[in-house]
Amino acid sequence: MSNNELIHTTAIIDPTAQIASDVSIGPYTIIGPNVSIGAGTKIFSHVVIAKNTWIGEHNEIYQFASIGEDCQDLKYQGEETWLEIGDYNQIREHCSLHRGTVQDQSLTKIGNHNLLMVNTHIAHDCVIGNHNIFANNVGVAGHVHTGDYVVVGGNSGIHQFCKVDSYSMIGAASLILKDVAAYTMVSGNPARTFGLNVEGMRRKGWSKETIQGLRECFKLIFKSGLTTEEAVAQIQAEILPQVEQAQLLLDSLLQSKRGVVR
Repeated sequence: MSNNELIHTTAIIDPTAQIASDVSIGPYTIIGPNVSIGAGTKIFSHVVIAKNTWIGEHNEIYQFASIGEDCQDLKYQGEETWLEIGDYNQIREHCSLHRGTVQDQSLTKIGNHNLLMVNTHIAHDCVIGNHNIFANNVGVAGHVHTGDYVVVGGNSGIHQFCKVDSYSMIGAASLILKDVAAYTMVSGNPARTFGLNVEGMRRKGWSKETIQGLRECFKLIFKSGLTTEEAVAQIQAEILPQVEQAQLLLDSLLQSKRGVVR
């Protein structure tokens, strides 16, 4: 445990916690056993980091967040499980991030550069990638996997075991019951796919040729009336050789276990 002026005197820190020397910890925060917090991280007031949690560098965790608590799975019987948080994440007020269960990998994992807005819930055994934005009141059920650069609108819910692939966008107040394919925009209750996240591609500087190629992929998969197998074969033959980004979209289809939002 580190004793320095960056840690408020009212904070309660378990002696087994490993805290980098430049971590700041606000008033009335509680840090439990087997917690590791990396350099440059800021933890504001009234945060609870329960136990068995690894937190990387340069994160910001705001007041009243609950990090590393026991999961809400009735099968959980107090086994040793973990939560891992990467670097440069912003975890805003009232967020709750739970540890994993032994039924999966005993691990919930959050990547890097994510923004979890107020009251986001990440349940047990989720794997969250990098550069994602979850708006206020998003609920992510157990075993959900997301890719990178995903945007989830406020008050949306994602069903357990779903996969939300990279560069996709979920509209506000949506219910996700199936996998969300890469690059797609979905919305509604239950959600339906209505387009490509073209604006996100433009912001990342993708070429017009790449964007047009992905548009053609989208039409073949969602609008042509072809079967999935027929659409995939045509994309592999005609588009993939020129647009390598199409492979991620194909993977979304071919690797889905729940089926994708249509």
